[in-house]
Amino acid sequence: MARFTGDANPYGGGDPYADHRTADFPFTRYANLADRQLGAGVIAANDEFFAQRENLLLPGRAEFDPERFGHKGKIMDGWETRRRRGSSARRPWPTADDHDWALVRLGAPGVVRGIVVDTAHFRGNHPQAVSVEGASMTGSPSPEQLLADDTKWTTLVPRTEVGGHAANGFAVDVEQRITHVRVNQHPDGGIARLRVYGEVVPDPRWLSVLGTFDVVALENGGQVEDASNRFYSPATNTIRPGRSHTMDEGWETRRRRDQGHDWIRYQLVARSEIRAIEIDTACLKGNAAGWASVSVRDGSDGEWTQAVPRTRLQPDTNHRFVLTSPAVATHARVDIFPDGGISRLRLFGALTEDGAARLAARHQELGG
Repeated sequence: MARFTGDANPYGGGDPYADHRTADFPFTRYANLADRQLGAGVIAANDEFFAQRENLLLPGRAEFDPERFGHKGKIMDGWETRRRRGSSARRPWPTADDHDWALVRLGAPGVVRGIVVDTAHFRGNHPQAVSVEGASMTGSPSPEQLLADDTKWTTLVPRTEVGGHAANGFAVDVEQRITHVRVNQHPDGGIARLRVYGEVVPDPRWLSVLGTFDVVALENGGQVEDASNRFYSPATNTIRPGRSHTMDEGWETRRRRDQGHDWIRYQLVARSEIRAIEIDTACLKGNAAGWASVSVRDGSDGEWTQAVPRTRLQPDTNHRFVLTSPAVATHARVDIFPDGGISRLRLFGALTEDGAARLAARHQELGG
């Protein structure tokens, strides 16, 4: 895993990302559990003097305007605290334990597989080191409850030196269901973006009360296993909450110049009986897929069977299909012909008895 330390060079003009240090992190194939669209939020911070804590979770990369100043100083697109000081003129330096923190509620509880702490544009004012902790809480705890002495925090990222103007990535190997994270910067400074990648672990009691629900939705524990093409946008977009409001909120492939077609393969939250399917092309007007089919299989080695045969799609339209009989499945695949995109796939159904039992067992195993 790449590691970045030290200051970056002062901004010298031109593209501010030209010298941004980054790397390919394998764990970014998982969903971002700290996505605002999932319901994530930065619920508290001990200090946000120069830049607001909410910036940590903004979608997209941080932007930099070299001429933008306010009455407190340089306005940064991130979370930035004031400079820490020591206790006296004799000891003007912060202690080794001094640090700033922010509490983040994940949009969906889950097992964290990796974290990116991006210090983009914080070149000489980034923290020297960061650490990240996770907690598993029931309900909707207040900041005071999260900060209480009896709250158990588990180290996800130990205190580690980081670099300025860099995407600092950390693989996480903690098999625990996490609902909240606390990001610490030692001793102070600025962080542009925080991303928490992992697998959603839903509450089985909630799903059992719902009865019929979207068994492939990201917030319910569905996930994308693979896709033929992610040129313009990630395949995970197709199982995010709500409808697309812009074209880039869906999934779009590059234009094919061969006789092939594109596809996405999904893993459902657990073994389910699917009764209805939606394929939405919202906001895809001149680049929607021409046709689509949906197939399912029961088990990783099961045979694929068609639930929705190849069907003509209309641009910017939600297409609904009621199945004549429930399709029992653990996996699904949408094939689009020949290329283009869809914005959402919805598979409405209910967990089978054994699917519900396995989900409950995993939830308990992970501390839920």
